[in-house]
Amino acid sequence: MQDIESGPGNADRKGIWGWMFFDWAAQPFFTVVTTFVFGPYIVSRMVDDPTSGQTAWATGIAVAGFIIAILSPILGSIADKSGPRKPWIAFFAFFKVVALFLLWFAAPGSNVVWVLGLFIMATVAAEFSIVFNDSMMSYIVAKKDIGRVSNTAWGLGYLGGMIVLILVLLFLAGSPSTGLTILGIEPLFGLDPMQSEGDRAAAPLAALWYLVFVLPMFLFTPDKNAKVLSAAKAVTAGLKELGGTIRDVRQKPGIFSFLIARMIYQDGVAALLALGGAFAAGMFQWETMELGLFGIILNIVAIPSCIVAGRLDSVFGSKRVVMFSILLLILATIGIISTGPGFTLFGLVEFQTTEANGLFSTPAEMSYIIFGLLIGIAFGPAQASSRSYLARSVPTHETGRYFGLYALAGRATSFAAPAMVAIVTASTGSERMGMAVIILFFIVGAFLLAATPYPAADTEPNR
Repeated sequence: MQDIESGPGNADRKGIWGWMFFDWAAQPFFTVVTTFVFGPYIVSRMVDDPTSGQTAWATGIAVAGFIIAILSPILGSIADKSGPRKPWIAFFAFFKVVALFLLWFAAPGSNVVWVLGLFIMATVAAEFSIVFNDSMMSYIVAKKDIGRVSNTAWGLGYLGGMIVLILVLLFLAGSPSTGLTILGIEPLFGLDPMQSEGDRAAAPLAALWYLVFVLPMFLFTPDKNAKVLSAAKAVTAGLKELGGTIRDVRQKPGIFSFLIARMIYQDGVAALLALGGAFAAGMFQWETMELGLFGIILNIVAIPSCIVAGRLDSVFGSKRVVMFSILLLILATIGIISTGPGFTLFGLVEFQTTEANGLFSTPAEMSYIIFGLLIGIAFGPAQASSRSYLARSVPTHETGRYFGLYALAGRATSFAAPAMVAIVTASTGSERMGMAVIILFFIVGAFLLAATPYPAADTEPNR
């Protein structure tokens, strides 16, 4: 990072690293609370049956997504009007941390409604903080380094999430049947596996991690000093400006095209990440340990991939990195839907059926993991270089409102891919056919992105 220049906001290396550490601080919430530990706990232990659990969890995610989609553009406009971003990040950090600590009390048999309410509050606060943090990037980082910094920060986030996930699996979350963690030891701090205290501890652990590691951003990263409006007036101005922002972006066909393309392929990314593990669990009978280790494997690959993608972004541009990442995600999706207990590549390669004697011990499981590695390589750069794509495409003084629309584009139709997967699966009776729908989102998103200029504010579509 020694060759990274100070940005327009005169951030030195310490300030840029402080900004990147926001991702390191924030990602464990999504890794251990939303995806691999607390979410599965709610589905399997909080309610009477898995079907009701899945319905409740999906409802919570949908409600949070709706709130984020509606309010993110408004908050982005507020960011531009109020000037400094850090006070808003601190404001939402308070609600996120409080909600996560309170989730410790979500014992089996608790009222799932208030538990989901806390999860929704934490998710909304986390995503709103990201809007303000992302909007800082273009004025603290030199434009030529935006892609490298964005990808490096994303890789740091995966590393942080992976470390917290490992800590939970090794030392906190014990099996209810054995009372031991995967290390074969009793959970630390006397956590009771029968009450899922190790799973529940993942939420306050993510809160503590966030509190500690978000400090470098507050201490070392420069903020916008000019306070354009007071908080109250900024809220009023942001509400008034939302309609104008939407009308304005439609007059900028490149940016509008990019946001639509990103909305579609991001739906595919989110669906693949959310459903890929469940698809494997149904096919190979994977449980929490296997799913957690699968997540660790993906993160191990994702970290160096983001670092390499950051350098490629600086040389070849964000657009090429995103397009190549989508291609890898298409190949990965085809690979996982072509794999079954005794075969891969739709039966072109067959395996002798053997009794599983350990973790990922069958050839089919190993094939699935290989295709999963492609996901690990691609899903970080697809998202990090999308962030840098937009940052290079909009004026510095308008980054807040455009990153608000960016958050909207990432959430507005987030239900579409999972809903289509569910519909096709139910109508065909085939999980593979349902998962195959995800490929369409990647293809359509890539097609639209190919016709989008780079940077998106330019007029030539093939740059």
